[in-house]
Amino acid sequence: MSVQQHRNDALAESEIFHILGNDRRRAIVQLLASAPGSLNVSDVATSIAETEAGTSAVPNNLYKSVYVSLQQTHLPQLEEDSVIEYDSTAKTITRGPQFDAVYQYVDNHATSSRDILVGHFSVSLLGLVLIVFAGIGLPVVSSIDPVLSSVFVLLAIGASSLYRLLS
Repeated sequence: MSVQQHRNDALAESEIFHILGNDRRRAIVQLLASAPGSLNVSDVATSIAETEAGTSAVPNNLYKSVYVSLQQTHLPQLEEDSVIEYDSTAKTITRGPQFDAVYQYVDNHATSSRDILVGHFSVSLLGLVLIVFAGIGLPVVSSIDPVLSSVFVLLAIGASSLYRLLS
């Protein structure tokens, strides 16, 4: 195992964005998320090199470049930030204590802004439909005050936004 110091405090959002701002570090996080246990650094380097080359026939110099950059830059940084545990003797990596905090920002993992917007749009559309039906005198809906239904729709959207903000 490496003797690198691990951080105990939570990562700031800006630190997470810095980590994921690099394609190779982001690829490491994605590969580790799809693995049930540990990954061999050589396999990670091969996967990243294949992605960068756009083919499974990776030139040896590209593989070496990726492998060296992982060893010298990316793995030490991810380990220092406690995103991974790196066994430099066995040349394997596993998820670290901060892994989930970083992985939640990876594309298509956490609830996306699009999902939130679709939810807000749906609630707004439902509210609008209720107001229109009340306005045209639809028997069941006309008993609901359009202003009151508008207030409930806005409260629902506000509560959903507040929930997302606090979670």
